[in-house]
This record gives sequence, C-alpha cells and structure tokens, in this order.
Amino acid sequence: MAVPVLTIDGPSGAGKGTVSRLVAKMLGWHYLDSGSIYRSLALAVSKQGIDLADEAGIVKAAEAMRLEFECGEELTVRLNGQDITAEIPLESTGNRASTVAAIPEVRRVLLKKQRDFKQLPGLVADGRDMGTVVFPEAPFKVFLTASASERAVRRYKQLKEKGIDANLVQITNEIEERDRRDRERATAPLAMASDALFLDSSDMTIDSVVEEILNLVRKG
Repeated sequence: MAVPVLTIDGPSGAGKGTVSRLVAKMLGWHYLDSGSIYRSLALAVSKQGIDLADEAGIVKAAEAMRLEFECGEELTVRLNGQDITAEIPLESTGNRASTVAAIPEVRRVLLKKQRDFKQLPGLVADGRDMGTVVFPEAPFKVFLTASASERAVRRYKQLKEKGIDANLVQITNEIEERDRRDRERATAPLAMASDALFLDSSDMTIDSVVEEILNLVRKG
C-alpha cells in the first residue's frame, strides 16, 4: 500500500512547524521536521568543536548523530540522548544549520534518514526541499511563506516568550540573509515545487492555513 506524503515547504518563520504538527495530529500521520534535523547537526558540530570549514568532520558528525523526536504540544528533540529543544530555535543555530545544509555530502547522508520517516498511515514532512528533493513523488505539496518582516516579528515574539534576548532589526536582517543563501545555494535551493499549493500566511490565522491544507488532502 502506498504511503501518502504531504510536504510543507517554505522559508524560516513562515509557520511551517506549528501548521505541520497540527495537520499531522489531525490526520493521525507521522511527522518529520527536517529543519530540526539540520539544526541538530549544527548543534552537534558546535558541541564537538568542529570548524564549519571542515566538511569531512561535519559529514562524520552527520553519520554518527542519533536523533529522537517527540511530537506533543511542542516538538522535543534529543541529540545523542540530550534534550536540545531549547537550543533549536536560536538564530545562531539556524545560521549554522543553513551553512551545513549547503554541503552536498551532508544532504546525502541525512536524505536517507528523512525518507525513513515515510511510514503508514502517512507522513507530514516539513522543510525547505521536501516536495522538490526528498519526496518529489508526494501527492500533496504546499509552499507556505510570509513576508520577511512578518516572519521576523513572529520569531522575535517566540524568542521573547522563551525568555531569550532578541533584537528585531537583527532578526530581520538574518532572515533576509538566510533567505538569500537558501535561494542561491547550488544544492537543493529553496524553491516551490511546480505542483505545490502556494499559501502566503502573512495575513492568515493558523487555523485558516491548517484548514486550507486539510482541504487539499481531503480532496485527494
């Protein structure tokens, strides 16, 4: 029996994580947060003192890292048994993740780990190249975005709520720079699949975004 896959791609801060977890819960499907996979690797690299220019060292860390995901009200991520959930959303982690994700061999190593999440009754895959590279055969694809300014405000509020010091102007600049790097990188750049549903969430509620996506799946 074919395993149905729903891919939700888009830039950082567009609400993919929240929306994807809600959709997965409502459908009763498995959930893959590919962004956490790359952010976890970025943390593994940092904790092991591996230089970002040491591609061989980063690939070795990717092959060795052990990840566990618990998807409840919030996503819990464990790296080699250590809870790293609080470190995942940091801007510094995101910037390192964008750098390691641009290494072709790293993407090859982590590609299989991502595809292993494809199990019955179905999978909701959240990322930046889920519908174009990881699951190009997926029957359901969404590209979820929002303006850079709106995404910066969302991230700023998220960090402040967690008690993390944040600067809105700095976050905006970092998001715009990361968008540019992700669009221009040679390997698996951020791009919308030709058969994806485009959703701009700048002026949409989470509930309305979720309903649009559920309707896509229900229509088959």
